[in-house]
Amino acid sequence: MRERPMLQDVPVPPKSYHPVAKMLHWLVAVLVIAMIPIGQVMVLEGLPRIVQNTLFLLHKNGGVLVGILMVIRLGVRLVLSPPKMPATVPTLQRRVASAAHWLLYVLVLTMAVSGYLRVVAGGYPIEGLDGLGVPHLIARNALVETIAKDVHYYAHFALIAVILAHVAGALYHLLWLRDGIFARMWPSPRNHRR
Repeated sequence: MRERPMLQDVPVPPKSYHPVAKMLHWLVAVLVIAMIPIGQVMVLEGLPRIVQNTLFLLHKNGGVLVGILMVIRLGVRLVLSPPKMPATVPTLQRRVASAAHWLLYVLVLTMAVSGYLRVVAGGYPIEGLDGLGVPHLIARNALVETIAKDVHYYAHFALIAVILAHVAGALYHLLWLRDGIFARMWPSPRNHRR
């Protein structure tokens, strides 16, 4: 007869993120991942004008949406603190994961703010905000436009690198370690435990 494992021998799955945090995470992830190729394609020469205009419209307004969602995410993170990593995760790995998460926040917000400043300082519309009657935060300014354009351009390389590292870490936990870390953020109503 097979002996039942003792309670202390059964691994306890890691606690999960709050459903609101999960929803915001995946919504921002999908938007950011969509924004990257849109941003790359919209500046290609030879695109039909209608295609280029549509891509610019999506990128500008999508960037504003991402910025708003990231501010909400920060608020949610401060109110609903993320679950602690299990003790089985080494200290160095915890620190790297925490730094990578905060770096993602900084880079996504940097992209949203620099994109907004580049567009508004360049005298271009942000149709969604303009349609709602939201005034531009700055006037047309060539210097601000140039700096914001450069920041937006160079920050996107860093953002892509950190996203790739984040995805690699998530897949490492999901496929190699199989330690439940990935499940903490996966959208499932069954695994929400605080």
